[in-house]
Amino acid sequence: MKNIKNIIYLCNSEKGPSGGAKIIYHHSEIINNLNNFTSEILHIKKKKTSKWKASIKKKLDIKSNEETGWQLDQIEPYKNFKYSWFENNAVIKNNFNFNQKNDFVILPEIFAHLADDLLIRNKIKYAIFVQNGYTISSTNNEKKLNKAYNKASFILSYSEDVKQCIKLFFPHLEKKIIKIKCSVDSKKFNLNQKKVNLITYMSRKLPQHSGHVLFFLKKKLPKKWVIKNLNNLNEKTIFNNLSRSKIFLSFANLESLGLPSIEAAIAGNFVVGYTGEGGKEYWKKPIFTEIYSGDIKNFVNQILKKIVEKNKHNLKKKIQRKKIIREFSKENEIKHIKNFLNFFN
Repeated sequence: MKNIKNIIYLCNSEKGPSGGAKIIYHHSEIINNLNNFTSEILHIKKKKTSKWKASIKKKLDIKSNEETGWQLDQIEPYKNFKYSWFENNAVIKNNFNFNQKNDFVILPEIFAHLADDLLIRNKIKYAIFVQNGYTISSTNNEKKLNKAYNKASFILSYSEDVKQCIKLFFPHLEKKIIKIKCSVDSKKFNLNQKKVNLITYMSRKLPQHSGHVLFFLKKKLPKKWVIKNLNNLNEKTIFNNLSRSKIFLSFANLESLGLPSIEAAIAGNFVVGYTGEGGKEYWKKPIFTEIYSGDIKNFVNQILKKIVEKNKHNLKKKIQRKKIIREFSKENEIKHIKNFLNFFN
């Protein structure tokens, strides 16, 4: 009988919504429904003592030459933690005990440097899932970082931007990069919902930029239009608002593939704003209007332009939206997950 391979995803445990965590949950759930595989998610958090020491150093302005990034002696499993802002059936792991024969660990790039202390020394095989090419520098210990990537069985990437970032720093590891996909369930949106004069956005990433845009926009915004911040809301509430809104503002900040803009496009919005770099591979007109980061005046003018356009580009918009739905479908995601699981055959 073939051994069951258990794929364990290491994941952070933020207080608010995290697109990266949602993707990890989706992948883990898909793997759990495949033959010969199981999957768990291991959330980690910083120990209270580590938080306390860091706080004291900050208050006293104590300079330190310590390694950056969370270290193994500073963290612990966050037992029974599970994200609740979106529906999921994730299976949770509550310890650092790994089985050499059956377990395979996938580290997000922000914790890649933990590979040596947590996995390599214990002869546990692993891969690195790079969700953001701009956070590859998870530690200032370059020796540890290089070892983590060199020893990884493979490296997962879900956008061309991620791939190019990996190749820029680790050109010799190009053959280790495996393409993966994420998905957005279009069935969660009411695509027949009547649109209202609503503009939505999320202020979490670049609050200063969104603050400037809103300040100038409100002066010229037609009276019947409303602006709503979707920051830190649960998935259902966000999707309901995106189904009703006409325009979504993107304040993506160096992201290799931001989900909110994709979700907004699928929900029938025009998307105006920053690509975050990773969005450039799908950021095309008429749905998407790119604004260079910091060009606040043009940002405001392009929003006002979309408001008066009304029903222009309806057919092109419909065709483009269908293409995006196919590209980020669960079927496409499953196909790519099965492809990387072929590594174990």
